[in-house]
Amino acid sequence: MQDLSHLEQLVDKVETRLAALGEALRVHHADAVAAEAAELQRALAAAVEQLRLSARSGPLPLPLRQRLAVASGHVAAQRESLARASASLDRAIDVLLPGNAERPAYSASGLAERAALGGMIQA
Repeated sequence: MQDLSHLEQLVDKVETRLAALGEALRVHHADAVAAEAAELQRALAAAVEQLRLSARSGPLPLPLRQRLAVASGHVAAQRESLARASASLDRAIDVLLPGNAERPAYSASGLAERAALGGMIQA
């Protein structure tokens, strides 16, 4: 029973971190998003480890399984939200920094682009 109460506390923490991350995303606060994402990752890791240990004692109670399912759905929704925001940012950067401009440093294509420039930085 101790395992389940500890797991419930960890699920509480995951839910709290999910709410905080959701708020940081809503207000577009980049530093808070990064901090809350890191806290959520730690909370999830602790909850998963405790879940693994608690599973040895038998099945989880239905209310706890439902809370975990809801939390999983929120994680998926926030992941999708971050993916959309990232894609939007990538499009904005593409508009501001067109891809056909020569770049003096490494790029996603790696050494090929640098070699095409002859290894020299062009101003």
